[in-house]
Amino acid sequence: MSLDAAEAANQKKGPSMMVQAAVLVVLTLVAVGGGWFAGMNLRSGEPVEPEPIKIAVDPLPGEAAEGGDEGHGEESGGEAHEGEDGEIKLIPRLVPMEPITTNLAAPADIWVRMEISIVFSAPPPSDLVRTIHQDLLAYMRTVSLQQVQGASGFQHLKTDLEERAQIRSDGLATQLMIRTLLFE
Repeated sequence: MSLDAAEAANQKKGPSMMVQAAVLVVLTLVAVGGGWFAGMNLRSGEPVEPEPIKIAVDPLPGEAAEGGDEGHGEESGGEAHEGEDGEIKLIPRLVPMEPITTNLAAPADIWVRMEISIVFSAPPPSDLVRTIHQDLLAYMRTVSLQQVQGASGFQHLKTDLEERAQIRSDGLATQLMIRTLLFE
């Protein structure tokens, strides 16, 4: 019986440490080779440097002509038009709106003040801006404080306001930026 017990112990033992180490090394080499092969196939070649573009920015209305065109390139937004000499001119289309001040639906004693700017795909008519302002004011009167609490509440509010502006402008409004949002 002692021979049967020794044979049973040898059968339960499994592969030796040398076999396991060899399998580990082979699998590691296969993984490294597969990664190298996939990387070489997915590489599209040398990166291409884009050509620089000359951009001329028209000053915003009411700004002085000299020195007024610094720093308003992409921050003020603009519609690109190619002009003479291959220069691209930007037409400002970031429209700041009058502040919205109203009370919330619940609780009624909480007031909100918002300053909003809207980016348009083309210069908007002034009556459209007033219409959007009135629509956003009416919407803010229906919002409760619980709806705008936290980061996700703020994101939902911004998304809702942006959607209303896009619908009211028939897609002319592309983005809405909330500059300030105060609750009192």
